[in-house]
Amino acid sequence: MTPPMKAPMKVRVDDVLRMRKPHPCGGFEWVVVRVGADIGIRCLTCGRKVMLPRAELEKRVKATVSQRDDAPAMRPAEQREHGGE
Repeated sequence: MTPPMKAPMKVRVDDVLRMRKPHPCGGFEWVVVRVGADIGIRCLTCGRKVMLPRAELEKRVKATVSQRDDAPAMRPAEQREHGGE
């Protein structure tokens, strides 16, 4: 019998992730810059960008340090309606 499938990790752009092993520059924390089948991350220590398949990223992540707020940003037309510029 196969074990039940685990739900995919919720990853959003601007989330900060802590990895299990350090990058060669010594940094553990990465920010998500692209989400899809492959996930783009950028090292917060040296700025290096890496693309990883979602399954591999989920294996390497130790914890989510911070997550982006769910509140969607207003589009420019909505800002004008509400008095912003």
